Amino acid sequence: MKVELQNLTKIFPSRNKKSGEEVVAVNNFTFTIPDGKLVGLLGPSGCGKSTTLYMISGLQKPTSGKIFFGDEDVTELTPENRGIGLVFQNYALYPHMTVKQNILFPLQNLKGKDRMTKDEMLNRALEAAKLVQIDDLMDRKPSELSGGQQQRVAIARALVKMPRVLLLDEPLSNLDARLRLQTREEIRRIQKETGITTIFVTHDQEEAMSISDVIVVMKLGVVQQVGKPQEIYDDPHNLFVAKFLGTPPINVFTGRVENEKLYIGNDAVLDVKGVEDKDVYVSIRPEGFSLDEKGPFICELSNVEIMGRDVSVVSKNEASLNPVIRSIINADNKVDMTSATVRYTLKPHKVFLFDKKTEERIYFEVK
Repeated sequence: MKVELQNLTKIFPSRNKKSGEEVVAVNNFTFTIPDGKLVGLLGPSGCGKSTTLYMISGLQKPTSGKIFFGDEDVTELTPENRGIGLVFQNYALYPHMTVKQNILFPLQNLKGKDRMTKDEMLNRALEAAKLVQIDDLMDRKPSELSGGQQQRVAIARALVKMPRVLLLDEPLSNLDARLRLQTREEIRRIQKETGITTIFVTHDQEEAMSISDVIVVMKLGVVQQVGKPQEIYDDPHNLFVAKFLGTPPINVFTGRVENEKLYIGNDAVLDVKGVEDKDVYVSIRPEGFSLDEKGPFICELSNVEIMGRDVSVVSKNEASLNPVIRSIINADNKVDMTSATVRYTLKPHKVFLFDKKTEERIYFEVK
């Protein structure tokens, strides 16, 4: 099911009656979510991603704009009439019911032509349980399950109605690191098997990048960039997006361009053909550094962290806006720990320039 958002806006009244300033949670959001795809809404707390999800679900009404499921305008429809499945981060299971009863509950509330026989409901519930691999836990209660198992029950309950659209609101937040990894892989598997259009809200960029077909990066209610995860990582349109995606985070420096050469401090580190003279922010991905004894970029060596196949070189530079610079290099490279400095050649396609005032991307010719 294709989901289309047209100029979607949500404004909340001010909590401070004296100031009277309204809060714009989502500002003019226009986007089409393709049929059968998994889309990640990504951004920091307060960026409007959950509000967008709740408007799609019908739990919140937009201040303005339209929501379409396929060709149907669902903007005014109640949640139960939209054909959505919704999974919250706190599971929201009924503690006095068994797993089977929790999964059956949405089917038992169907009315009219959608009403099912008891056998049909049981078969549907078992199918949903098998899909999320909890069919051997049907007689247990939520208190007898792990966090990951409870989350699977919540997903099965959302899927049992065969929704047109599946909505996931930070479903992995309450899980430990290993369960989070396992469950996100399961969500991706389930989405591919069912082909249900899925919208996944998270503040964790690693989660969004690992399972989404498309990610939407948001800040203060405004969409910053939309695209495939790797494309956005490789081609951020502004400084916020560059800083938000990537682990370890991107290294940011103050710099300047003079005569089509990029300077960080006093070091002329890169040719940037086509860029006019100006002050800039320079962002370099951790993998954008190459060890080079005669390299033009000089940093103060602090430490070397061995990570198996890779090595993280920790250094400092007066022009850095990060507390430390992290450079990821292949473990075959040897760093001279007796030296006070480390020198690099920069990989041009891993270096991004941004306007100092607007923080928008400045493009240069990469050879």
